[in-house]
Amino acid sequence: MKSKTIRRWSFVHTWTSLICTVFLLMLAVTGLPLIFHHEIDHLLGDAPELKEMPAGTARLNLQQLVLAAEKHRPGEVMQYFGFDEEDPNAAFAIMAATAGTEPNSSHTFMLDARTGEALEMPSANGGFMMIMLRLHVDMFAGLPGKLLLAFMGILFVVAIVSGTVLYLPFMRRLKFATVRQDKSTRLRWLDLHNLIGVVALTWMLVVGVTGVISACADLLIAAWRNEALGAMIAPYADAPVLTQLAPPTRLLDIASEVAPDMQPDFIAFPGTRFSSEHHYAVFMKGNTHLTSHLLTPVLIDASTLQVTAVAERPWYMDVMGMSQPLHFGDYGGMPMKILWATLDVLTIIVLGSGVYLWVVRRKAAKPVLETAEAQA
Repeated sequence: MKSKTIRRWSFVHTWTSLICTVFLLMLAVTGLPLIFHHEIDHLLGDAPELKEMPAGTARLNLQQLVLAAEKHRPGEVMQYFGFDEEDPNAAFAIMAATAGTEPNSSHTFMLDARTGEALEMPSANGGFMMIMLRLHVDMFAGLPGKLLLAFMGILFVVAIVSGTVLYLPFMRRLKFATVRQDKSTRLRWLDLHNLIGVVALTWMLVVGVTGVISACADLLIAAWRNEALGAMIAPYADAPVLTQLAPPTRLLDIASEVAPDMQPDFIAFPGTRFSSEHHYAVFMKGNTHLTSHLLTPVLIDASTLQVTAVAERPWYMDVMGMSQPLHFGDYGGMPMKILWATLDVLTIIVLGSGVYLWVVRRKAAKPVLETAEAQA
């Protein structure tokens, strides 16, 4: 590689890395506990536990659970109702002052599906894990924070690619995994920086790209609302405002009839951003580990309980659905979480060593520059 080309790639790598490093360090540090959020919730006592009851105890129907939730949060309306993959006796309710309230101002809690008892979830409404999640997702700055982190993620991907380009000719001179112990501290850290970067290369690219996609989730959802959902609810554009909703008792049965090979993930109530003013939207998911992250909404008229549409998923919603669990290592249980955490720590070392190498190089270049200016 010609020296001029190397200088260009070096410039790109240096400045893309430096600009995004502070943000990437914050994301790597906050992402570490998020990998183990289930385990940390249990450790901190933030994971609600259902009462022991005889096996086969009957569960309440959906309308009874909604009424129990409304009793727990009087004066608020139901936004979303979800189901626990691991425990069929647990359900989740998200409520707020209005159906259109933005997610960060909503309140999430668990319901015992057998009794309707509400159990608070501190980590869903505050506490350590919610602070980590908000810092990681938007830095408490909403959409502007998400878009800033998306831009930093793009810079991170560029830094990875440019670093790989610079490392290729370097590999021809030294054997792989060589760390020159007989050289200066700076060169030893350079060798470690390059080695760890190459080892974690694929993971960093995956996490960087999926992070950018996840940070753009609000824009993707808005596009879905304007395009796919907008077309499905167009016949209701001039419909009068609903003053009373049909009871949601049979929503799950109705959705299962039109999507028999799927299971419910969550229900969006009328007026929320995943439904319309005139529809319940039952989001159904596949039965396999892969398809369980791909959601198909079944739109049900909120006054007649007639199915009005079974939506086709746009490709970008599939990409978003697949990227989020992959970003946090939620695909392969504890072994994958440990692997993700190890690679996360290695990434922190790469980022920190990159800053160190830049500072040392600047210090080394300063006397040379001063000497040249004195001689000029």
